[in-house]
Amino acid sequence: MTVFLETPRLLLRNFTEEDANNLYELDSDPEVIRFVNLGIIKGVTAIDIDYETIKNKTLPKWLRYYQEYENYGIWAAIEKTSSEFIGWFHFRPASDNLFYFNLGFYDASEIELGYRLKKAKWHQGYATEGSLALVHKGFLNGNTQRVVSMALANHMASIRVMEKVGLNFVAKYFHPEIEREVVKYALNRNEFNANTSLF
Repeated sequence: MTVFLETPRLLLRNFTEEDANNLYELDSDPEVIRFVNLGIIKGVTAIDIDYETIKNKTLPKWLRYYQEYENYGIWAAIEKTSSEFIGWFHFRPASDNLFYFNLGFYDASEIELGYRLKKAKWHQGYATEGSLALVHKGFLNGNTQRVVSMALANHMASIRVMEKVGLNFVAKYFHPEIEREVVKYALNRNEFNANTSLF
């Protein structure tokens, strides 16, 4: 097991090919994927989640991050007390999120922060804990200049996480393609350096 980052309650480790079942289980919960792509995927159910796509396309793409980057990627989140896979976190070039990037919400110089956790682990502070650690590591050990994240404007849980990890409101967008309002939050390196007490 290759651990990228450790927090008081979590291990963020590299994914392996053996994680296909973990990802399939996570994405098979309609509540978990409800906000994927800003919630515009309609009618997606557990039946629609394709195990072969996860195994043969998603995981190989994620595994390539570990060869391409030292400090960017997508990592499996492991709860220390149970050794259970509870989801994932990503800290990656924002241009890799083609959905947001092609809509013009992201710039190629930005680094995107994101996560997906099992519903049973919501509201326990894990999203904030993992995200805060990634932001901290990204600014201290990498070439990160600006961290960004997006959420539906009415998705208060995600907005609270972004605010807790130091990201600030940038803009609200409405785009005909998504037919709803979204918000962008960001944190620049100089803002991080000026507020290191938060981290």
